[in-house]
Amino acid sequence: MNSVVPQHRVLSGMRPTGKLHLGHYHGVLKNWTQLQHEYECFFFVADWHALTTHYEDVSIIEQSVWDMVVDWLAAGVNPGSSSIFLQSRVPEHAELNLLLSMITPLGWLERVPTYKDQQEKLKEKDLATYGFLGYPLLQSADILIYRAGNVPVGADQVAHVELTRELARRFNHLYGREPGFEEAVEAAITKMGKKAAKIYRNLRKTYQEQGDDEALEKAQALVQDQQNITLGDKERLLGSLEGGGKVILPEPKALLTPASKMPGLDGQKMSKSYGNTISLRESPDEVDRKIRTMPTDPARVRRNDPGDPAKCPVWQFHEVYSDEATLEWVKNGCVSAGIGCIDCKRPVIEAVQAELAPIRENARQYESDPDLVRSIVADGCEKAQEEARQTMKEVRSAMGLSYR
Repeated sequence: MNSVVPQHRVLSGMRPTGKLHLGHYHGVLKNWTQLQHEYECFFFVADWHALTTHYEDVSIIEQSVWDMVVDWLAAGVNPGSSSIFLQSRVPEHAELNLLLSMITPLGWLERVPTYKDQQEKLKEKDLATYGFLGYPLLQSADILIYRAGNVPVGADQVAHVELTRELARRFNHLYGREPGFEEAVEAAITKMGKKAAKIYRNLRKTYQEQGDDEALEKAQALVQDQQNITLGDKERLLGSLEGGGKVILPEPKALLTPASKMPGLDGQKMSKSYGNTISLRESPDEVDRKIRTMPTDPARVRRNDPGDPAKCPVWQFHEVYSDEATLEWVKNGCVSAGIGCIDCKRPVIEAVQAELAPIRENARQYESDPDLVRSIVADGCEKAQEEARQTMKEVRSAMGLSYR
């Protein structure tokens, strides 16, 4: 099995919703473009997840997939720095999902907060399905199949990462206790050499007796740096640190991402369902029109009526795009009626146009070369499947399914 350092790997995905808007850009894509330079990143289109809530209308899925991938690439997600792939092209996700379902208590799935929330929000859909109940388990399989140590999520998704951690812990507890585990650990420690072995034992003791997280991190780094032991031995040593068995599926951590501050054109959250979005490929004329016709403080009926920025959706755009001097100019001009609403909107229009111009330009190149987009995704799928196969080889072996 390839040597994987989970702490260096990130996994994230999005359901295919078609062309993306500024809310997606500020909430997810800007973060991805930074992470790809700091971690080994796997970014995937969650097309199977789309079926958990939209199984009755599949006609839009394929076009939505390609539209979304073009927007990822246009926004700066770089196939040279990350792997972009389709969930359904890596069937190992489904196999791990199935095998994990054998050990997952139903209560764990029913208590995921979004399970009841989504059923409440989407009352018009029949979500009393096996697939919908199990979608958090499929999310866990998506993460664990790549042995990803980090998952960028918003605060509302932390519960999903916690479920994944519990599942990894349960799996390792059930299947990581290979016969002769302690003896295998001792043999692996000896192979490290006297100096490294002594440091490992001391750090393990410090962590297990005092719960010192720094000692755990140092010990994990020490194990990963060993050149003369096998990956299997590394997994045994990592498992021994926390008093468990061999670590087959590492527990991921939630990389908390700040909530997107991108409001919609009406001041609500930017969302297609509210019809208040600016898409990443919106034409300059349409951007201009949409922002010029944004609602403002209802108290400003006439040009010389003073206003209150806190009651104006345009002010929320200024908070995203404007510097301190512009914010001060807007605030003073609004409350004193020194500037009109059109004056106030002009810097926002310029800032949004400047942000979207390179994205539009990049998107045109990818739109004109669909074969290039498919080739990028095919390469990403190949790399992802190679990693997934390695994990499944280990999982099958642990569960007694590697027949010869």
